[in-house]
Amino acid sequence: MIIVTRIGVTEEEIDHIRERVESLGLRTHLSRGESRTIIGCIGDEERLQNVPLLSIPGVESVHPVMRPYKLAAKEFSARDTRIALGEVELGGSELVVVAGPCSVEGEEMLMQTARSVKASGARALRGGAFKPRTSPYSFRGMEESGLELLAAARVASGLPVVTEVMDTRQVEAVAGHADVLQVGARNMQNYALLTEVGRVHRPVLLKRGLSATIQDLLLAAEYVMKQGNMNVILCERGIRTFETATRNTFDVSAIPVLKSETHLPVLADPSHAGGYRYLVAPLAYAAVAAGADGLLVEVHPTPETALSDGDQSLDFDEFGTLMEALAPFVAAAGRTLAPREQPAET
Repeated sequence: MIIVTRIGVTEEEIDHIRERVESLGLRTHLSRGESRTIIGCIGDEERLQNVPLLSIPGVESVHPVMRPYKLAAKEFSARDTRIALGEVELGGSELVVVAGPCSVEGEEMLMQTARSVKASGARALRGGAFKPRTSPYSFRGMEESGLELLAAARVASGLPVVTEVMDTRQVEAVAGHADVLQVGARNMQNYALLTEVGRVHRPVLLKRGLSATIQDLLLAAEYVMKQGNMNVILCERGIRTFETATRNTFDVSAIPVLKSETHLPVLADPSHAGGYRYLVAPLAYAAVAAGADGLLVEVHPTPETALSDGDQSLDFDEFGTLMEALAPFVAAAGRTLAPREQPAET
């Protein structure tokens, strides 16, 4: 149930509305807009069915939420959620690009990548310290030492860090080094992990599962938000279908659907969606045109030597070219793009 207050509602009236709802055994969530405040009622809505909510001072209208996800629903927030990410707000007017290697492989390559992607206009650094791999014999990341390198790269570059957490036992360590905790596609329905990251005061980047529906994704976000962490970033990274020409099938239609269903920001990952470097740029253009709030792009100094996902990684020059080519698409979508750093004069 959603209660919309009238314009000019007082704090005393808001407190009274919340007290009335909570006295019936429900929880309330407050979302303030420019002119109105929305009070979300979380719990058994049947307890409110016979309550004359419209008679409470300050209440303008009452709306039931029919969707199985409540906190993530568009109606549950007075405005779209914006999440601070370094110097920018994800979900605002700027298209935010997060870039970096699939996995942290060493200090030199990570520092080189951080400096390069920042110079090209990236707003955050991505890199995996813990890597979920299909084969147990594949490189699975540098683990704790990789987290330390990411933290050092953040200090050196000024870029906030996005990295994956795979297990509830890793949450505290990852949260101590990263600015954004990523829950990967394989863990989208790991409900114990979703609950645990929901208790941490860090934004959570939630990737859509390999065969997950949009409702599945939003219900996974609900697990995080139910714990009090409302800073969830959704990521469309392609789903598994019968098509074999690409690594995954990029569901570009999911982006406008999510933008209409939820107030949460939406990223697109063209690297995992296509699986090949030549597909990254066209899928990125499509994502921007469809309304994505940002992009997650894999970049490596020398993709041919990458220990994971080299085929879909851009090198520094290719990433710079992509950022330049994005400009007209970003402008057409009514957004802005971070300016590239100008080389120092010699």
